[in-house]
Amino acid sequence: MSEQARRRPHKPYRRPQKDPVRMLAFEALRAVDERDAYANLVLPPLLRKAREKGDFDGRDAALATELVYGTLRRQGTYDAIISACIDRPLREVDPPVLDVLSLGAHQLLGTRIPTHAAVSASVELARVVLGDGRAKFVNAVLRKISQQDLDAWVAQVAPPYDDDAEDHLAVVHSHPRWVVSALWDSLGGGRAGIEDLLEADNERPEVTLVARPGRSTTEELAAATETLPGRWSPYALRMAEGGEPGAIEAVKEGRAGVQDEGSQLVAIALANAPLEGSDARWLDGCAGPGGKAALLGALAAERGAFLLASEKQQHRARLVERALAGNPGPYQVITADGTRPPWRPGSFDRILMDVPCSGLGALRRRPEARWRRRPEDLDGFAPLQRALLTEALSAVRVGGVVGYATCSPHLAETRVVVDDVLKKVGGAELIDARPLLPGVPALGDGPDVQLWPHLHGTDAMYLALLRRTA
Repeated sequence: MSEQARRRPHKPYRRPQKDPVRMLAFEALRAVDERDAYANLVLPPLLRKAREKGDFDGRDAALATELVYGTLRRQGTYDAIISACIDRPLREVDPPVLDVLSLGAHQLLGTRIPTHAAVSASVELARVVLGDGRAKFVNAVLRKISQQDLDAWVAQVAPPYDDDAEDHLAVVHSHPRWVVSALWDSLGGGRAGIEDLLEADNERPEVTLVARPGRSTTEELAAATETLPGRWSPYALRMAEGGEPGAIEAVKEGRAGVQDEGSQLVAIALANAPLEGSDARWLDGCAGPGGKAALLGALAAERGAFLLASEKQQHRARLVERALAGNPGPYQVITADGTRPPWRPGSFDRILMDVPCSGLGALRRRPEARWRRRPEDLDGFAPLQRALLTEALSAVRVGGVVGYATCSPHLAETRVVVDDVLKKVGGAELIDARPLLPGVPALGDGPDVQLWPHLHGTDAMYLALLRRTA
């Protein structure tokens, strides 16, 4: 070693600095990956804790939320780009490293954060949570990613549309190929429609409020916070700038709630379906977590009807009790299995069966679900969906109406189930649901209804109305 080298001072080691926003985003992604948690359940308590500690202001919370949801929505696209920048299969990258890389990729390609800041902040996060050695790997990969914008990367990593349309759309719009295929089958039509739908799945959904009739009004909610009118539901308001719905007095008291307009429309359509004879006993047969039950309960109360809300899982039944607390009309919440019900046949005038499903209709709200679900999951739901609809048709009186609903547009969970049960059970007929959604466009040929994020601004809710005839 030369004398000059001996005299050169060593650069002191600098301890990594924790960035509260990126640490929180990383923690949320790890919970989603390790515990199969949902971001919409993990993130709020993390943000609340950070605010209580004084680490966050409103802008920090907004950035953390964008980093988490943006990364999850674009995970498939970012995986393809990261794969092009490393010399090993993506599956061989440790999941925590991949989470840091994905967060960095989103900052570089999906936000307006300057390139230098996005790379340096991500490398600093890697030093804190991964150590200096793996932080060097993160630095090298992110510097490669930073050399092109998102459009250039997508042009490089996505197969041409003409060679493989579904695989192209899967990479460009960050959906698993099987989900692209299923949505396209359900939607029908050409390229423009499916691209619009996939793009809508990657947009941040509005926060929509419901003013439960007889308990609150849209005027009261509009006076409490900045809102826009609902598009279709007379009880809906859209929060203009997101905001904190839990701070609204009517929401705190359960007189109003947060509920997608698609869910509101399903409950309203069932409540308004024409009946002959009695209209005294209503059933919500899969009531958890309680949003539709609370709206149905309020609508039933206006007519003096009784609502029975049944939920199989006890912890979800408690959520239903909380949602219905203070309802002015008669109601009861029970814990029961709708496939082996405790009620007698022909007991109800109106029944809602919002059955467990894949949740492919709510990918805007739960973006991680697209990566968690598998095609074979539908085989697990199918027997349950058919059994619940069959029992509902037994439980409704002749002349009464059953609403079969799913938060999925997948044909195997919607029309195929309804058609199979009608063939098997007999003594029931489909009635046209479209007139019960007045003013809502693009409802198709009927008699059932499929809502879409890109056409209606709602979750992709499905509704079929069936009348018992014998």
